[in-house]
Amino acid sequence: MRIAQISPLFEAVPPKLYGGTERVVYSLTEELVAMGHDVTLFASGDSITSARLAPMRETALRLDPSVKDWVATYYQMVENIYHRKDEFDVLHFHIDYFPLQLFSRQNVPFLTTLHGRLDIREFVDTFSTFKDCPFVSISNSQRRPIPHLNWVRTVLHGMPANILTPQPVKQDYAAFLGRISPEKRADRAIHIAGKAGMKLRIAAKVDNADKEYYDAVIKPLIVGNPDVEFIGEINDSQKPEFLSGAHALLFPIDWPEPFGLVMIESMACGTPVVAFNCGSVPEVMDDGVTGFIVDDVEDAVKALNKVHTLDRKVVRETFDRRFTARRMAEDYLDVYQELAEQAEPAPRLRAVGD
Repeated sequence: MRIAQISPLFEAVPPKLYGGTERVVYSLTEELVAMGHDVTLFASGDSITSARLAPMRETALRLDPSVKDWVATYYQMVENIYHRKDEFDVLHFHIDYFPLQLFSRQNVPFLTTLHGRLDIREFVDTFSTFKDCPFVSISNSQRRPIPHLNWVRTVLHGMPANILTPQPVKQDYAAFLGRISPEKRADRAIHIAGKAGMKLRIAAKVDNADKEYYDAVIKPLIVGNPDVEFIGEINDSQKPEFLSGAHALLFPIDWPEPFGLVMIESMACGTPVVAFNCGSVPEVMDDGVTGFIVDDVEDAVKALNKVHTLDRKVVRETFDRRFTARRMAEDYLDVYQELAEQAEPAPRLRAVGD
């Protein structure tokens, strides 16, 4: 198939450090190319891909402080893609509501994977306006705020099987990986590890928007605490050793997480996850197999103290069965084929005498 993948422009594909959606777009694009499809990736020009790269700007938005209105950049991107739409059998958007108005008024099959939370009034109203457009959710729980959309499939994320793998290192700490923000609850992770008598290593990004929260809430829990180490953002080459060296990944979220990529990154390294029962967690986790699903801090402490009973080999085997990029790509190809078949014009009936 001739497939267009349209990525957000905030990070390169793949992202140099933190960047969930761009990481998923990379994994999907590379796998589709490996399966023999003709893929064009619309992304920032500093992206690296085996597909045909269509640069929408020179660098990722996060790296360009001169940008004052990123929305204008997206409008320009969508218009440019519209003029090329007939080059493709299907267009796969990962940029929220931006393509809906224009692409709902044309005939090339398209779909939009929604990667974020939907329990915000403006999102409910906007997506409901385009309720007949085809959407893919990344978990069933993500759909709850807007159940009446044209949800064509839930496709759980996947990642390449060989990027993150178990490493032969000793486990001697609990890990927190991702981003420092109120909903990710690094403060909970610190309390859980402390109550369990375990050291905690935090590998996380601090966005400018969360700097005040970090300084006011998280930093005081770290400074002077010999059992907590903050190491900042890490890249994919650093994650295998970081995650393999952990007894468990702590995922003590306090929001309706649409997916939670760090959970499967941890599983890929054979490391169990202790996760709070929010959002997608019950769909991603196999409770008692790849970790434990908990309801509060006390349950998390108990779970952390028994992660040694889980088989790390089985954790990795579960990742291989459920969360590889190949499985994700196959799921999306099913959707592409269904949309392409629906778009095919019905055969003309022959009249008597034709």
